[in-house]
Formats: sequence, C-alpha cells, structure tokens
Amino acid sequence: PYGFKKLYRYTYIRRVSKGKQMKKDLHPNFVTCTVTCACGNTFENKAAQDTLRIDICNECHPFFTGSERMVDTAGRIEKFNARYAKK
Repeated sequence: PYGFKKLYRYTYIRRVSKGKQMKKDLHPNFVTCTVTCACGNTFENKAAQDTLRIDICNECHPFFTGSERMVDTAGRIEKFNARYAKK
C-alpha cells in the first residue's frame, strides 16, 4: 500500500513524513463554557461552545445521589444475600 511500510509479514506501519506541520485554523478554540442542568445546577467547563444545556448532571443523577433502587425480580437479591451471607 502507498504510504505504508511493511514491518512484518502481515503488519504495516504508516510512514511519518518529517517536516510536515498540522493544518492551521482547522480545530475550534476551547473556551470556558457555562454548563446548565435541567435541575438548575451550573458549573464551568472547557468546550468549543460558550454555553451548554444538559438534561442530567452529577447533582441530580440517581447513581451519584444515592437514591437509585435495585429492581428485584422474584427475590433474586434476597436469595443471593442469603446464600453468600457472612456467618
């Protein structure tokens, strides 16, 4: 293949041409962004936009707040706890 060098039998590596630089004005600039959640929580972050609106954050997500509930089907959690309970 063009631009590749055979390293082993089936492995090729990409040749890196020396002296080439990255294209200018290709990537967006990172700016300080104000993130606003639906629960009202706001915080600062870096992004390509100046404002972001999100639906859920670490202040209102059930996993982080500790209000998540285990869905028990046919008593499987109780069976597991009874089987492996420390004696």
